[in-house]
Amino acid sequence: MSAVTTATDPAEETIRLESRAWKKLKANKSALFGFIIVVFFIGIAVAAPLLPIADPAATSWSAVRKAPSAAHWLGTDEIGRDILSRMIWGAQASLMAGVVSVLIAVLIGVPFGLLSGYFGGWIDQAISRVTDALLATPFLILAIALAAFLGPSLSNAMIAIGLSAMPIFVRLTRGQVLSVKTEDYVEGARAIGLSHFAIMSRYILPNVFAPVLVQATLTVATAIIAEASLSFLGLGQQPPAPSWGSMLNVAKNFMTQAPGWPGGRARRSSWSFSVSTCLAMACATLSTRAKADPFFKTQRVTHAEFYHPPRNHRHLRCRHFHPLDRKRRRHERPGKRR
Repeated sequence: MSAVTTATDPAEETIRLESRAWKKLKANKSALFGFIIVVFFIGIAVAAPLLPIADPAATSWSAVRKAPSAAHWLGTDEIGRDILSRMIWGAQASLMAGVVSVLIAVLIGVPFGLLSGYFGGWIDQAISRVTDALLATPFLILAIALAAFLGPSLSNAMIAIGLSAMPIFVRLTRGQVLSVKTEDYVEGARAIGLSHFAIMSRYILPNVFAPVLVQATLTVATAIIAEASLSFLGLGQQPPAPSWGSMLNVAKNFMTQAPGWPGGRARRSSWSFSVSTCLAMACATLSTRAKADPFFKTQRVTHAEFYHPPRNHRHLRCRHFHPLDRKRRRHERPGKRR
């Protein structure tokens, strides 16, 4: 009998993989919630010119520090600009800074990590020592120093954040390459005479890309907070362009003048100014982290499943340590331990 081979259509295989990924996303509630929030922020940032909102740079001296109303849903700032409009337009700067800075870190860090892990020797020693020196400096301190050296602007802030996040990707890529380069398919590619560049690009890089992608997604949230911190210090987006960090810098002055919510329009305006900006930053960063952080994808084990696991799920006992397990085992006889 002749062997019958069935060819799989690439389009059908792609549809099947997309359907499987969507099912996994729907099964994880926290990841689905984070995905929805991320899409929402990206949507309002992209559609900001089309939304029926006020001009973020338009001032009105008759509407200085007004409380939230039908005309201004989140109130106005110290020179009469609409807070909601500035928050939506500021999302463009924050999200762009998060994505571009991480892209810079990946484009610089991954090649250095590949070279360090693949060749080893003095190349590995030189790259590793520089990476250790950069990792020894706190991320935000290094970003502030680089942004101050380059000058205050949004582009320089993105470069500073990208260079500060680069050592993480160098170390991650190097560790993955060290484990992948000893596989049999890499040894076979080396045995048939492929060049080092062909081996790294065809066999090593695709197999180390998955953890790099997860780390990049997590770093976007850190980059958004870093950009807001630099703008808060005057090293990021410059006025009058809207930015979440610069908006918080202005709002803190009125928080000291009006520390309580009740008592007048000025106090309600200052609170809406700062709280709305902080909530926007928190939703953007936490939803990005919830979409990729393995902590949110940990399997939940009930009390009954832990103490009486099924026969085919005995790994639950060792994967999830219960604080009462030590006390329970102390009262068990050694012969009856599972």
